[in-house]
Amino acid sequence: MITLLNDLRQIVGAPHVLTHEDPATDLSAWERDWRQRAHGRALAVVRPGSTAEVAAVVKACAAAGASIVPQGGNTGLVVGSVPDDSGTQVVLSLTRLNAVRDIDGANLTMTVEAGCVLQTLQETAEKAGFLFPLSLAAEGSCTIGGNLAANAGGTQVVRYGNARELCLGLEVVTAQGEVWHGLTGLRKDNTGYDLRDLFIGSEGTLGIITAATMKLYPLPAATLTAWAAVPSLETAVALLGLAHQHLGAGLTGFEVMGQFALSLVAKHFPQQRVPLWEDSPYCVLLENSDSESEAHARAQFERLLETAFENGVVSDAVVAESLQQAHQLWHIRESIPLAQAEEGLNIKHDISIPVSSIPAFCAETDALLEREIPGVRLVNFGHLGDGNLHYNVQAPADGDPKAFLREQEARVNTLVFDAVARFEGSISAEHGIGSLKVDKLPHYKDPVALALMRSIKQALDPQNLLNPGRVLTR
Repeated sequence: MITLLNDLRQIVGAPHVLTHEDPATDLSAWERDWRQRAHGRALAVVRPGSTAEVAAVVKACAAAGASIVPQGGNTGLVVGSVPDDSGTQVVLSLTRLNAVRDIDGANLTMTVEAGCVLQTLQETAEKAGFLFPLSLAAEGSCTIGGNLAANAGGTQVVRYGNARELCLGLEVVTAQGEVWHGLTGLRKDNTGYDLRDLFIGSEGTLGIITAATMKLYPLPAATLTAWAAVPSLETAVALLGLAHQHLGAGLTGFEVMGQFALSLVAKHFPQQRVPLWEDSPYCVLLENSDSESEAHARAQFERLLETAFENGVVSDAVVAESLQQAHQLWHIRESIPLAQAEEGLNIKHDISIPVSSIPAFCAETDALLEREIPGVRLVNFGHLGDGNLHYNVQAPADGDPKAFLREQEARVNTLVFDAVARFEGSISAEHGIGSLKVDKLPHYKDPVALALMRSIKQALDPQNLLNPGRVLTR
């Protein structure tokens, strides 16, 4: 491995090859996952500064038989971007590839490198007079390459779709160190297999995304936010239907938050004023982006809420009167995972269910878990508009969170995932599989699909060098 390290230093420069040889070098930021579930040990952290350097690094690792763990902002939740504890894997950090290469206003596209932070994309697009709509809680540190590798979702999927729907073209380094130049801004290109969609969502197991051409949209004339209390999940789904009718394509966000989830925010972040939660089992956060005017958007909201009140769908509601108030409401929603972490270790689930089945799924699974583990607390929130729930399970109030996670995680996962399967859902909506769910996937994925996935992995990465042990087991 000494030869490999010397080769890597020649490729990217010695300052960009970090190892444990220097006792003053702390690699924990690259070796520990965001949730603190895993802490590996890398042979080296390599930080290339160009696509050509990425390709050369991959060729050198392939020649040495060293596996590679691609890493962006390291904000993933399924332990998919940190090394194992063998001390033999190379972490390939893409954060130096952070340039915005081009904005094509007429084509409504932006070409960016994989290490570009999501918030930078949003701000750069806005300065140019456009909207880049991908939005999630980690946007200040996650990178677009990681967003694409995981096919990230976020809060505006109901209108704009996942990362996959926002991407037109990719630049990818293959497992052999070749470069696929697929940075097209075309919206129509019917010339064979869609390689772009193959690499998006593959979690770095098929190739390394180094750049992407993303869609832009016109900035809305006005964006309004409302917070509504609803009597049940059934009425939340009914409100979603009314929102589609009244707002149409203007509906850009529709989040649901359970009472206990909001109580954790009120408990751990008392400086945030959480509206309407104490007397309602669920609250909904809606966003309406209008292309005409604020007056038109507000009139739409008023008609929607009037209809919702008349039909008993909403018990109370507030509409943000300013951008600051809207940000405060969204900050409450985004604070739920942080508040849950403050409450203690928990068992997370990122699941998707057909929207029409969500009330029945939650009623059945809530009762099942409460029967099997008396006192268990359910932190249920997420993107109801696209059927994605973060259905998390917290230890009983008088329990030990660490012991609960250690002793109950496997059992709880089986109970929840079996229920997801009964309702024809997915055990991973937007977080991916990583290594955390790799052993679960064969139980819930169609066997023909798994066989096809293994064939693709074998064809593109026969040495199993790219992120081994993630998504698929050999």
